[in-house]
Amino acid sequence: MSERMAELGEVQPGYLGRESLTGEDGQDLVVIYYADEASITAWKADPEHLEAQRLGRERWYSSYSVEVARVERSYAFSRD
Repeated sequence: MSERMAELGEVQPGYLGRESLTGEDGQDLVVIYYADEASITAWKADPEHLEAQRLGRERWYSSYSVEVARVERSYAFSRD
């Protein structure tokens, strides 16, 4: 995700955070958390984000996938 899109996503109403990983093969995984479906819909419709999506399809990516999911529960454990 470009730095500009990351910055823009962070100021969207309902933004909760993001996580990203890059695999050894260069493939990126980015998870962005929003408070509710309305926040996700607003981010999807943002004009600058729409332009980045268009450019991504035309110039930068040969393929990508998007999954929208609801986190019902989350647990973590860490022994320091």
